[in-house]
Amino acid sequence: MALTIEEVEHVARLARLSLTTAEKEMYAQQLSSILDFFAMLNRLPTDGVEPLAHVLPLFNVMREDEVGPSLPRDEAIANAAITEDGQFKVPRIV
Repeated sequence: MALTIEEVEHVARLARLSLTTAEKEMYAQQLSSILDFFAMLNRLPTDGVEPLAHVLPLFNVMREDEVGPSLPRDEAIANAAITEDGQFKVPRIV
């Protein structure tokens, strides 16, 4: 599948790229060879192949969300730079 210079110019315009004539020719050739590889992949028989989201058989790998002991509030805010009413106080960011 050969890409034309006009198609490369169109993609370059969409990407806001300024290309020289030599770069346009080079990209047309390189992108055409990439599209040829995709065309080869389209010819592969994929009947009976299940679509997949991940190459490994992963399931939920997260641990259960269980309530556990935590630091007392005074100990948690002991090293805070600024506190107010038992809470961390941070500068306003707007």
